[in-house]
Amino acid sequence: MTIIYERVALIGLGLIAGSMAHAMRRAKCAGEIVGTARSAETRAIAAEINLCDRITETAAEAVKGADLVVLCVPIGAMASVMAEIGPALKQGATLSDVGSVKQAVIDEVGPHVPEGVHFIPAHPLAGTEHSGPRSGFATLFDNRWNIIVPLEGADQTKVDQLTEFWTALGAKVTTMTPDHHDLVLAVTSHTPHLIAYTMVGVADDLARVTESEVVNFSAAGFRDFTRIAASDPTMWRDVFLTNKDATLEVLGRFTEELFALQRAIRQGDGDHLHAYFTRTRAVRRGIIEAGQDTAEPNFGRHPDGKV
Repeated sequence: MTIIYERVALIGLGLIAGSMAHAMRRAKCAGEIVGTARSAETRAIAAEINLCDRITETAAEAVKGADLVVLCVPIGAMASVMAEIGPALKQGATLSDVGSVKQAVIDEVGPHVPEGVHFIPAHPLAGTEHSGPRSGFATLFDNRWNIIVPLEGADQTKVDQLTEFWTALGAKVTTMTPDHHDLVLAVTSHTPHLIAYTMVGVADDLARVTESEVVNFSAAGFRDFTRIAASDPTMWRDVFLTNKDATLEVLGRFTEELFALQRAIRQGDGDHLHAYFTRTRAVRRGIIEAGQDTAEPNFGRHPDGKV
């Protein structure tokens, strides 16, 4: 594979950054990988497992001379990180991110981007419930979508280069506007996570009443909820606070659908329930046919949670 960026700086060293480092090494598409994290413990672990070619103590040091800088920190931390690294960014460098909300990232990061630096937001639709520098693996992005959100007037050459980079990491790439991205993700990711958190919270309350029987005898559906609800709480707090309009819109629609199903159950309307479940079953089949999941037992997941 041809080197796409001579030096890549990863700011934050969790699941996504770690997986990017492994995938870059697999693809041999980066000349040097530099990483940093706020926590000294995280930096020490990353150095111990040789996650990057170099680990620096500060973000400003990490971005010096980097051709691509990727912000892999919670959305709520991006403004402060940008204030630190802005003056150190190389002229002509590409600045990107992996945040799951895009308009808020643009609002937070944009004011700190120096003239001559190309800010191209992005969002890889991949992840597990695990976090930290040990959680990454090279195949995380394989056949998963990465949404690139070019800003108005973006340099197409730089957009194409970033597209080539993510393709090398195994992803399929598309583009969207910030608002459309945030609405789509509110449907496919953000609201489902909120529902999972809620169901696990309900079960936790009931478990105290039933001497933990709800947890001990949990079925596969509930176990999938707990897997989702085990995701990074800081990241998801920021997601809901920064994409609240789209999430609340979708949550309102969900509530309407739930009331309709509640009425059908109360009235014994089996035809409505059967027709509804048949339609939703087709959505699952469509996801499998699109290659975004597998029909294998346990959704093809390994015991360690990797896919």
